[in-house]
Amino acid sequence: MRRGLVLVAVALVVSACGAKVPPPPTPEQALALRPADARLASLYETSCHACHAIPETGAPLVHDRAAWDPRWKQGEAVLLDHTIQGFNAMPATGQCATCTPDDFKALIRFMAGRDDSAS
Repeated sequence: MRRGLVLVAVALVVSACGAKVPPPPTPEQALALRPADARLASLYETSCHACHAIPETGAPLVHDRAAWDPRWKQGEAVLLDHTIQGFNAMPATGQCATCTPDDFKALIRFMAGRDDSAS
């Protein structure tokens, strides 16, 4: 019995230490979010913002970790391919003709609310 209590206590401590997913932004917050880098902010504004800042589009909202995390787990190569080739309702290149692969990676990280690399 004592061993079971110890295991429960350890599980509670470990789960308390895990990073919690932040709540999704409100619609007003999603509309206001922009990358800190001015060039990326301009690219985001002219291509990504129209879908990823408006809930009714069905696209994962900017900084909505609950929506982005399952996609993030697919890996950066998959996300980049979906962005460049198009996927489901996502148009090819997100309609950003001037974006480079590195721009897309940075924009994906921004929208996903992540600083780490996708696995």
